[in-house]
Amino acid sequence: MQNTYHNSLPLFNKSDKFLAYMQLHFSVFLWGFTAILGELIEMPAVLLVWWRVLITVLSLYIILRFAKSSLKNIKNIKVYSWIGVCIALHWICFYGSIKYANASIALICMATSSFFTSIIEPIVVSKKVSAKEIFFGLLVLPGMYFIVDSTELSMQKGIWVGLCASFLAAVFTSYNKKYIVEGKELEISLIELASGLLFLCLFLPWIALKTEFSIIPSSTDGFYILVLALLCTTLPFVLSMKALNKLSAFTSTLIVNLEPVYGILLAALLLGQHKELDPKFYLGVLLILIVVLIFPLVSSRNKQDLDVAE
Repeated sequence: MQNTYHNSLPLFNKSDKFLAYMQLHFSVFLWGFTAILGELIEMPAVLLVWWRVLITVLSLYIILRFAKSSLKNIKNIKVYSWIGVCIALHWICFYGSIKYANASIALICMATSSFFTSIIEPIVVSKKVSAKEIFFGLLVLPGMYFIVDSTELSMQKGIWVGLCASFLAAVFTSYNKKYIVEGKELEISLIELASGLLFLCLFLPWIALKTEFSIIPSSTDGFYILVLALLCTTLPFVLSMKALNKLSAFTSTLIVNLEPVYGILLAALLLGQHKELDPKFYLGVLLILIVVLIFPLVSSRNKQDLDVAE
């Protein structure tokens, strides 16, 4: 049966690029809360991610059942399964970075994904390497130097784990760009995240033996996890997958790089983390954000950079 869910909502009827930008920016705003929630949740990173993925998979399944959609005739399931494992590992590294350092550092590490994407996307989608993308990607590195130089040694492990999360984000974004099928974002998201969930289940026995935390979250953690999974994962994940059809992976990554803006502001307002960080940290953040904001303006002179990749 043909899937009618996407066509039943005005949000999915538009195909213009402006709507894709708005969808992705709204997704990024919601993602800005994920680091805050990750710091508020006391569970270890792997358990946190397991619950996040489990609830997200269940919510996607319910939506698809309600829409009478089917997973039949979807090709490249093995590829989507591999992408799902990358997503799970990305989240483990992201929340691991928060646990080792803090939310602000984990968020700003994600801004380096533009550099990783400028290298990975051409390999994945078989397009010509863009010297402009490489140049702007490299411009992020001085900002990262100031951030690393300003943090205490005890937090630097969190930076390296955060950079791993950034690399993995570039990998699965580029592969999604290549293999995503327009109109099947929900179905593909379910396949990817269900595969990530199965991968995470392999760690559960080890976690149960090694951690002092119960697999069942406390009432407070449970509430935060529900918010994280439903409002900050299911909704933005689907919106961002839809937007990816209209934007190049590199442009999408640069928009996603605004997540640190929202996240760091929220961390300062809600967690008071601005008191913990050196002025050099914010100098590094400023340098990175300048690159993130300037690139779309420069690229707008060359329509090909902002168009959907061939």
